Amino acid sequence: MKIGLQIPSFTWPGGAAEIGPTLARVAATAEQAGFASLWVMDHFWQIRGVGPAEEPMLESYSALSYMAAHTSRATLGAMVTGVVYRHPGVLVKTVSTLDVLSGGRAWLGIGAAWNEEESRGLGIPFPPVKERFERLEETLRIALQMWAGDETPFEGSHYRLERPLNSPQPVKRPRPPILIGGGGERKTLRLVAQYADACNLFGRIGPELLRQKLDALKRHCDELGRPYEQIEKTALVGNPYDSGKKSAKDVVAECRALRQMGFTHVIMSFKDVHTLQPLELTGREVIPEVAGL
Repeated sequence: MKIGLQIPSFTWPGGAAEIGPTLARVAATAEQAGFASLWVMDHFWQIRGVGPAEEPMLESYSALSYMAAHTSRATLGAMVTGVVYRHPGVLVKTVSTLDVLSGGRAWLGIGAAWNEEESRGLGIPFPPVKERFERLEETLRIALQMWAGDETPFEGSHYRLERPLNSPQPVKRPRPPILIGGGGERKTLRLVAQYADACNLFGRIGPELLRQKLDALKRHCDELGRPYEQIEKTALVGNPYDSGKKSAKDVVAECRALRQMGFTHVIMSFKDVHTLQPLELTGREVIPEVAGL
């Protein structure tokens, strides 16, 4: 089992001037501790449930590129890019650039988007959910076409690309892996089965719902003729130590339970990540215990 790190907040001591140095220390320490992947949210405002909108929030791909310069092994991705935020051709170019500059370590993490308040606030069109899913599927098709080196025109219902040229192509072969975030059983998990290399589900929804989501994914795979085992199952677990109420042994036990369900990649976030202590604790007492699962 792999352990990843998501960084959802940049509200750290020292204000804006210290965000860069702190993020560099967090990324380097996480990699040294054995975290396999590093993720940031693709939001422009802080999201509800983490903090008020006015809290500091970095643009995701700039942050990931900065983290790439301070690491050498961990993979890097947005958890996850809202499909409405960037034109598909520009998004593929952005992820390709991250992959080239990081030496083949980029993910394309993507979803249908949900934060209407943020989008409206910044003047980003936010169509109804049906159209957002249509745009998501077209974006996935465009990404696969561009990464295959196919420059023939793309004609979709929402996007038209006369020449989807992508040069340089990613270092990662055959392409950067695609992760789709969300647990919608009818649309999202069908797109995972059809186009993606990984899914991402919220660990906090509990074992019963997690099994239900994985069962739905397996049904879609069966219907499409896609081997279910090809898809990496990732779970996002926020604040795993529950502010000191849980021990490292408790976290190991929860990882084991997720592994038994089929998850092979647990992505954690920590409220006090800037102190580096939870990274060091996880690297010392959790990662070695779950590595062989």
